[in-house]
Amino acid sequence: MRRMWLVALLMLLSAGLLQGQEGKRLLAVCSTTQVADFTRQVVGDRWEVRSILAPGQDPHVYEIKPGDSQLVSQADLCVENGWHLEGKEWMSKLAHGANKPLVTGVEGLEPLKIEGEGITLQDPHAWFTPLNAATYVRNIVRGVSTIDPEHKAEYEARAELYLNQLRTLHLWIQRQVSQLPPSQRVLVTSHDAFGYFCAGYGFVSKSPTGWSTGDEVGGGATPERQRQVAESLRQFGVKAIFVETSVNPKLIRQIANDAGVQIGGELYSDSMGPPGSAGETYIGMMRENVLTIVHALK
Repeated sequence: MRRMWLVALLMLLSAGLLQGQEGKRLLAVCSTTQVADFTRQVVGDRWEVRSILAPGQDPHVYEIKPGDSQLVSQADLCVENGWHLEGKEWMSKLAHGANKPLVTGVEGLEPLKIEGEGITLQDPHAWFTPLNAATYVRNIVRGVSTIDPEHKAEYEARAELYLNQLRTLHLWIQRQVSQLPPSQRVLVTSHDAFGYFCAGYGFVSKSPTGWSTGDEVGGGATPERQRQVAESLRQFGVKAIFVETSVNPKLIRQIANDAGVQIGGELYSDSMGPPGSAGETYIGMMRENVLTIVHALK
């Protein structure tokens, strides 16, 4: 009898251990809020998804913290944007330092080029069209399916639905933007994050002469440079310019006032909005950006 009880106890313990293993969620650690949202759309509740950047933080100037290395050391997969969005390649360094597999969202896309401090760079802000965002999603599907092939069909099914939503978003943006005549599609923002949006939807993207997108917008600004920026804004002849939620708007508002132009509103750029805000998801941030731009420029 004692032996039967022992066998039964071992079977129960074994079943409980297996159940615990099956119930353990995998961990994806993402660099930015956008790639974290794309990842959640693919993995659902099967994975835990963590973003190193919090809403409102700037990936260009982010400095690695001790807790970041600890978090990445526990990851089953890391996901980054790529093309140097993560300044000094901080996400790649974290993943490679911990010997973790890394998905790069922009892989397979054709980059736009931007000029920075006398050199030509790949514009990393590729997610600003839903058609490009679809490439991020497909790259993530491949990455998570490699780690967890047993649930590949599930990840592909979630991605199929989300890709349909991205196509709908693209068509909706086209309809909204069509309210603006081409002559009014001039987008002036506080740094050059909207190149793909402008190229995709018929806008001209302009950056004021003398402005800086270095160590951050307006960095090292002098009275003479501020005067140059204000004069440049007046020459653009736009109804409004826009600030971004991931940069300090104080100097931008001052220069807009000097130039006699309106601030058309805040746009989500390198970061999505906080939980509970209209821009807490990728689709939400794109929707709110388009509504803000069209309303201000009409």
